Amino acid sequence: MKKFLVLLNSLAFAGLIFAQQPVDYLLKGKAFIETGKSVEAITILSEGLLKNQDYRFYIERAEAYMAGGDYKSATNDYKSANTLASSSGEYGLARIYALKSDAINALSHLENSINSAYKKSEKVIMLDAAFSLIENTPDWRQFWKKERYSTPENKVSEIEYYASIGKTEDAATVLNELAADYSEDPNTQYAKALVNLSQGKNIECTAILTKLLDSDKRNETYLRLLAKAQSASGNPSGASQSYSDLIDMGLADANLFILRADCYSKTGEIDKAIQDITKYLDLYPEDKAALSFAGRIEARSGDNLKALDYFSRNLKIHPNDPECFIDRGNAYFVSKTWDSAISDYSMALDIQPANSDSWLNKGIALLNKGKTEDACHDFRTAMALGNKKSAIYINKFCIK
Repeated sequence: MKKFLVLLNSLAFAGLIFAQQPVDYLLKGKAFIETGKSVEAITILSEGLLKNQDYRFYIERAEAYMAGGDYKSATNDYKSANTLASSSGEYGLARIYALKSDAINALSHLENSINSAYKKSEKVIMLDAAFSLIENTPDWRQFWKKERYSTPENKVSEIEYYASIGKTEDAATVLNELAADYSEDPNTQYAKALVNLSQGKNIECTAILTKLLDSDKRNETYLRLLAKAQSASGNPSGASQSYSDLIDMGLADANLFILRADCYSKTGEIDKAIQDITKYLDLYPEDKAALSFAGRIEARSGDNLKALDYFSRNLKIHPNDPECFIDRGNAYFVSKTWDSAISDYSMALDIQPANSDSWLNKGIALLNKGKTEDACHDFRTAMALGNKKSAIYINKFCIK
């Protein structure tokens, strides 16, 4: 009983046990799963299920059960998901049977999934470690002898792969092959947008996606690519709106808050950026990159004390990370707290001695403390490491 009360208190502290929106429960459940807290995930998702009959709760809770090794409960949840949204749990069932080395049942459910609205791409399936136990079986090989995806779908997968590794010419070649036979297919238009983005043609990419979204306004794939194109073209305001559209769709993806916060920080909407990064940190309180980002946003807002608090929290969690020392050193530097800045830069350099910016900043801090000789040593070290800015200080303070 005591353990249960402690768990309830921790959930209440997270601010989500009384949440009204289904996505809040889903976000917290996913965060617990991703941080290895399957029991907490099951608790919050069960709480959500009492108020929301949404198939996604069963899918996520099944993931939590699987993480805890409870395949029986996971199977029941995937089947419950199927009753609310036909075939939504089929992929999960396929994974469970594959993990049990039951190729026949795994492939039966996989076929149901591929033939449904919840089909995964061939790439996702092939990279899923759950299928590694059956991928060398005759049943698996026989299954893939049949064409499971259309030509446009296969070509788009190729283009996505080439674009992801920077092979834009290969991506363009496959696009030409696709366009020759399927010029009006939405898959072809999406592929064209992908290639344009990989080639830096952000405006062209945006135009194609805007047209596609005119007839499919809630298409998650199109909106995500549009946001990337808008960001790449220097339109953070447009990108923040695209991320808002995705968030408003109820997607349980906490990274959307980070991405939107970055856009808000670029448009100068610092309060909105802080709200989004706070939302993310409520879910992932120990995320190094998010804590660093939060500190930098607070510093930009002029609240150096809050910035220092975030940086200190990051250091407590990641005590041997030079970037965390540098972040806090930079905050002390801005506030002209020279001794503390020198200490943090020194700690960072003990771990990462080749960081020329840290040598330069430590030198400037030492100079402000009247320690010119030590400062000149740091300026020369920065110069030797290729930091050209240090030459200004060497010429002004170190050449007699």
